[in-house]
Amino acid sequence: LLNQLLAQTNKPSFSDSLFSTYYHQRVTLFRVLLQTKGDIIFLGNSITDGGEWSELFNDLRIKNRGISGDITTGVLNRLDEVYNRKPAKVFLLIGVNDLARNISVDSIVKNIIWIASLIKEKTPFTKLYVQSILPVNEKLGKFGGHASKKTEILKVNKALFDSAIRYHYNYIDVFSALSDSTGRLNTDYTNDG
Repeated sequence: LLNQLLAQTNKPSFSDSLFSTYYHQRVTLFRVLLQTKGDIIFLGNSITDGGEWSELFNDLRIKNRGISGDITTGVLNRLDEVYNRKPAKVFLLIGVNDLARNISVDSIVKNIIWIASLIKEKTPFTKLYVQSILPVNEKLGKFGGHASKKTEILKVNKALFDSAIRYHYNYIDVFSALSDSTGRLNTDYTNDG
């Protein structure tokens, strides 16, 4: 039923007031940038926004479509800018800010599946990689709304892993790669948890 619903649904529309001034500035910028062929798009929140991905990977095809503070509905709201480009690949990392806003695990997973379904429908040759939500570490005493969500993060990640084949995306387990022996974000990789 969810597949049928998603297949019949176009990109959703949300009220502009749901999103920050920074969100609107970034979306406006993205929409005026030159569309190029074979892009590799990194799509997500501040974790994506903060990276100089094309330089780190030495690949000018990489386009950063991260917006600090973004949530799954924000990605859905601006997704047409991504799929209209017909990119070769999209790497999606989103959801921790939803959890910090106490959005349910089910809603987050449903929105990510909706994102995956829209990309598949609108640009079927694009390879989608859905990354796990990263681990958190409350011991650094910052971002308490995020760092207290370890249990929910694990639930979202499991659901994303379980849904990968059905919804035609590749799941990347970043959580395990960045976790310490207690399942927290390894302090070698963070200064804010």
